[in-house]
Amino acid sequence: VTGFDMLSGSSDVVFWGAVSLNFSDLTSGFPISGQRLNQTAYKNASFSVQLLPDITWDQINVLSIWEIASTSDFGHVTLPRNGLDSVSDSVHTVFDNCKNLSDNYRVRWNLNVEENWIEIGLDAAAPTTYYMAFGWANPNRTKELMSEADVTVASFTEEGRPFVDDFYITAYTECKLSSKDRTAIGVCPDVVYENSKNGMMVNNTRLVYGHRRDGVSLIMFRKPLNSTDKKYDLPVYPNEDMRVIWALGLMKPPNENRSHFLPQFHGGPEKKVDDCFGPLDADDNEDQELIVADTEVPLVATTGEVLHYPNPPSPSKVLVERGVPVKFLVQAGHDVALYITSDSSGGNATLRNATETIYPGGPGAEGVVANPHELIWVPDRNTPDQVYYQSLYQEKMGWKLQVFDGALSDMYNTNDQVTFFWTLSEDSITIAARGVNKSGYLAIGFGNGMVNSYAYVGWIGDTGKGHLNTYWIDGKHPLNIHLTNENLTHVRCRSEDGIITLEFTRPLKPSCNQNDKPECKNIFDPTTPLKVIRAMGSKWTDEHLSEKNMHTVTSQRAVQVLLIRGSSEAEQGLQPVKAVHGFMLFLSWGILIPGGILAARYLKHVKGDGWVMDGMYLQYSGLAIILLGVLFAVAELRGFYVSSLHFKLGIAAIVFAFVQPMNAYLRPEKPANEEDASTKRLIWEYFHVIIARGAIAVRIAALFTGMKHLGERYRVENVHDLSWVLIICKSD
Repeated sequence: VTGFDMLSGSSDVVFWGAVSLNFSDLTSGFPISGQRLNQTAYKNASFSVQLLPDITWDQINVLSIWEIASTSDFGHVTLPRNGLDSVSDSVHTVFDNCKNLSDNYRVRWNLNVEENWIEIGLDAAAPTTYYMAFGWANPNRTKELMSEADVTVASFTEEGRPFVDDFYITAYTECKLSSKDRTAIGVCPDVVYENSKNGMMVNNTRLVYGHRRDGVSLIMFRKPLNSTDKKYDLPVYPNEDMRVIWALGLMKPPNENRSHFLPQFHGGPEKKVDDCFGPLDADDNEDQELIVADTEVPLVATTGEVLHYPNPPSPSKVLVERGVPVKFLVQAGHDVALYITSDSSGGNATLRNATETIYPGGPGAEGVVANPHELIWVPDRNTPDQVYYQSLYQEKMGWKLQVFDGALSDMYNTNDQVTFFWTLSEDSITIAARGVNKSGYLAIGFGNGMVNSYAYVGWIGDTGKGHLNTYWIDGKHPLNIHLTNENLTHVRCRSEDGIITLEFTRPLKPSCNQNDKPECKNIFDPTTPLKVIRAMGSKWTDEHLSEKNMHTVTSQRAVQVLLIRGSSEAEQGLQPVKAVHGFMLFLSWGILIPGGILAARYLKHVKGDGWVMDGMYLQYSGLAIILLGVLFAVAELRGFYVSSLHFKLGIAAIVFAFVQPMNAYLRPEKPANEEDASTKRLIWEYFHVIIARGAIAVRIAALFTGMKHLGERYRVENVHDLSWVLIICKSD
C-alpha cells in the first residue's frame, strides 16, 4: 500500500473484503488481514499488508477500509474481475496527483487525454457554508488574472447534497445583473451569462462524487480538456504549464431573485501550491451535529435522503440523560417502526445477534406526520452508556444515543477518587460507583470503617470480562474477607482506559433471616445516613486472596450519604440537630410526662387542686417539647418519613400523648360521695387508663429503639450505658 492517508481516532479499523458493494454483502464481509489501522494517523504512508492464511485475491471483489464497531466504510476500491484490467461503471475516489493550495485546502486530479477529460477533487477543512473554487486563468493575461478565468465552484446545499457549477469571471465582484438589459457581470455561472432555457449546454462540469465527514469536504467532478463551449470555458493543455486560481469562502444560497448559489468575496488572489502530506483534519467538526434531548422538546423521528449510507446518518450524536424522560415523535411512515437497541445496525438484529438488548419501541412505534406515534423512554442506571435508535425492519437507518449522568443530583464525589451514584425505588436501590483514576479494582463498602463492613468489589479479569463480588469484612487480614451471596441484579462492571465503573441493584432489606448469614443483616434504611467507604488497588481475584490484593488507595474517613434526601457529607459523628432531637424527646418522655403522671397519681392528698395544675403543666410542657423534637427531626431529614421502626413507634407515642388531653376535655363529671359512677364515667376511666399505659409502653419502646438506632448508625460507644440508665429510670 502506498500514499495512504487516514486520521487516527477510530476504534477498530481493518482492511475488509466483500463480494460486492451491495449493503448486505458489504456488511457481511470479512477482514483480509490481522493488521489494525487505529494506532496512529497515516500521512502518505507506505507499508505491506499480509493476507490472512485462508484469504485469496479471488475472494475479494471489493477492498474497503472498514470500521467494525460502526459498520462504516471509510473508503473502498472495486477490483477487476475475470482477468479484466479495469473496472467500468465505478466511481474512484483515488487520485494520481495532489497539491496543497493552503493548510486546509488541496486539489487532487486524474488525467485522461485519450478520452478528453480531467477529473478533479477539491478537499477542504472548512464549514459547510463555504464553497471551494478552482480553475484556470486566461493564458493571454499577465495581470488581474481572475478576469476572464474559467472556474468550477463546488459546495453543499442546505440539505447536505454536493453540487458543482461552471463559472466565468468578468469582474472581480460578486455576480450582479444589470437593471437595464439583465446582463451579468462579476463571478457568475455560465448559464447566467446565457440567460437561456437551454443554458445547461454551457455548464460542462459534471459532478462525480461528494461527501462531507468530520468537518472535511470532498467534491469530485469531471470536465472536458477541450470544451464545446468556446465562449466561457478555457482549453486545458496537458503538456503545458498553466496558471491556476483558487478560492475558499462563504457561499450565498439562492433566494427569490436568483436560483444559483453564488460565492461571496473571498479576499485574495491566487496562492502558491505545495505537495500534499497527510490527511486534512478540521479543527471544528461542526457538521457532526449534536442533539441534546430536552424534556420540553420531543425528538422527531422521520426519514430523509441517504447521504452517507451505509455509514451512519446525521446527526452524529444524540445525548440523553439518565432519569430524564425522552419523548420521540415517530412520523417516518407505517413501514418504519422505531426501537432502541444495543445493536449498532438494528433491523431486528436479534435474528443475527442473540445478545441484542431491546429497550423501548417495537412494531407499534410507527406513525405519519398527520398522526405521529408518541414514544416516551426514561433511561435508568441499567441503561448502557451507548445505545442506538434504529428501524425495526431496515438496517442502518439510525445511529447513536449517548446516555450520561449529567442531570442526576444523587451523586457524590467521595474524595476526588470515586464518584458514588444511587437511585431509590420502593423496595430496592441501584448503586453505581466510578473511579476517577486508573486502577485494577474498585471497591465500595458500607460501614464505619473497613472492619465490620459490607464491601462490593468490581474488577476486570484476564479475559477482559467484568466481575463484581460481595464480601463481609471482619478484620484487616485477607482471611477476614468473607465472600457473601447477596441478591444482586442488573450487575455491570467495565473498564474504560483503566477507569473502572461498577453498578448493581439490590433489595433494601434482604429476604433471608438475619440469623442465617452475615449478608442477611445488610439492611439499607433510606431515612438514616449510610456510611460509604472506598478502596482501589492493582489486582483482585475471586480465588485465594493475599497481600497482593490489598488496596493502595483508601478513604480517609467514611462519607455519610442520606439516600432519601439525595445529599452527602464527610462524616462528622453525631449531628447537633439529631442530638437536640434526642435530648428533647428524652426530656419529654423521660421526665416531664412521667412527672405529670406521678403528680396525678401520688399528690391527690394535697389540699386544693394544685396537684392537678402541676400535672397539667408538666404534661403540656412535655407535649410542646415533643412537637419541637419532631420538627427538629423533620428539618434534619427534609421530609416526614416513617419507614423505620423508631419513627413508627415515635408517631404512635405522639398520637397516644395527644389523645390524653382530648380525653381530659371530654371527661364526664366525677360522682358525688357515696354515689355510683355513671356508665360514661366508667368507660372514660377504662379508656383513660388503657391509653395512658399504652402511651407508656410505646414511648419506652420508642426511646430504646432510638438508642439502638444511635448505636448502630453513629457508633456511640456508651449507648449501652445510656440504655441501662433508661432502664433504671423506668424501674424507679
